[in-house]
Amino acid sequence: MAEDERQIRMAAEAILSGSINSQRSSVTQHSMTRTPDIVLSEDLIAGARHNGRMSNVRRFFCLFITFDLLLTFLMWLICTMIAGESLNIAFSDQVIHYHIKTSLFDIVMAAICRFTVLLLFYALLYLNHWIIVAISTATTCAFLIAKVFLFDWTSANQPVFQVLLILTSFVLAWAEAWFFDFRVIPQETQARNWIRNFPDTERTPLLQDIITESRQYGANVDHRFFTPVESPTHSDDEDIPRKQEDSRKLSKSSEIFTFLSKLTPDKIDEYKERASKMSQNCYDLLTSKEWKITTTSKEGDEISCLQFLPEWIPDGKVMKISGIIDAPASVVIDLLFDHVEELTSWNKFLTESLELQRIDENTDIVYQATNPYGGGLITARDFVTLRHRKKFGDYYMVSGVSVPTASVKLRPNVTRGENGVTCFATEELPDETNKCHFTWILNTSLKGWIPQTVVDRSMSSGFVDFMTYMRKHLNDLQKSSI
Repeated sequence: MAEDERQIRMAAEAILSGSINSQRSSVTQHSMTRTPDIVLSEDLIAGARHNGRMSNVRRFFCLFITFDLLLTFLMWLICTMIAGESLNIAFSDQVIHYHIKTSLFDIVMAAICRFTVLLLFYALLYLNHWIIVAISTATTCAFLIAKVFLFDWTSANQPVFQVLLILTSFVLAWAEAWFFDFRVIPQETQARNWIRNFPDTERTPLLQDIITESRQYGANVDHRFFTPVESPTHSDDEDIPRKQEDSRKLSKSSEIFTFLSKLTPDKIDEYKERASKMSQNCYDLLTSKEWKITTTSKEGDEISCLQFLPEWIPDGKVMKISGIIDAPASVVIDLLFDHVEELTSWNKFLTESLELQRIDENTDIVYQATNPYGGGLITARDFVTLRHRKKFGDYYMVSGVSVPTASVKLRPNVTRGENGVTCFATEELPDETNKCHFTWILNTSLKGWIPQTVVDRSMSSGFVDFMTYMRKHLNDLQKSSI
């Protein structure tokens, strides 16, 4: 009996040990293949080239080379002044009548050579290999070691400064080699690989034929298409009165914004006038002939950019995605406008979506916050947006633009972004009452220093993901209405 218990104990220990080792191996592999978001963001931003310009980490390397030259020259001047020589005499003795045993100007010349060679290859030619800095460091070290043996130390009144000059040049040369090999090359390679491998719009279709019969949308299409959000099982909140529920929402969002005061008639007129102008601008963008298609997703959605910006868009880049959605045009627009606080339930980019103030039934001010995206490179953003719903020509539109307000607090670790004129627009298709042509135009400034290449790729990927999320949500709503 004792023998059986011992064998059972040994078997259990073996199984436990194997499980722990497996978990350790998994954790180790995960830590090796995934860089923390904050480190990833810093390295990628430092190593990425913004609009073809020099990366931050390489620019720091070039500044360090310049610092090397200036510090070496300054120390040579100090050594000369301490020796009691004037600049004219020092220039004549150490430069014109140079001799390796008595002159220290050759150390300055070595710094000048390093400065010229390294800037030529790494700033002008933008070389990505370590061989040049290795050669410059090795040559400098060999020269300084020879200098120690050949210099006439007995002629120096205070040799400690000459020693510091040689040691400083030796340390700076090695610091340049270390920094380029262990900082510049890895960070630029990581940023280059991330940009090259970041997915553009490679998404497979998840949903097709969402809504197939027109009879499923009756006269009261809004009521038949949308259904209440399902509450958790055994929820204690099912019987809470409407007023208590609104109070709970206000309490939950109190960390984000303070209570907004009632709008004055003048302010309401100002917002309405701005909303009307905003709708006209969105319609001009929708009907513009200046769009250039850059990418087409697997679902057939087209991503385009505006080649020539209108005068009322001073800077930035305007992009759009357009595709066919299996839902009526008015239904999609009402979904995006009326159900703004439910967007976080299906749009995975948003962490917060709140209506701050309703101006009228078609105009309001909303607060929205996003998750970090782009592999953690683009951190969380939030926006305060004036929105307006209107049927303009053949389009059903929800247009928006950022508005300043002191009532919305700046949140830690969240950057306040700014939207130019943006809009969601749908257009009915001929002979297709249950399908529409959907367009999302985005003109946003994410603030902060982010390479434009990274922003463009992240936006393209975000466009396609949004279309997928919306199609899935419409599909779920259609299924629940059956």
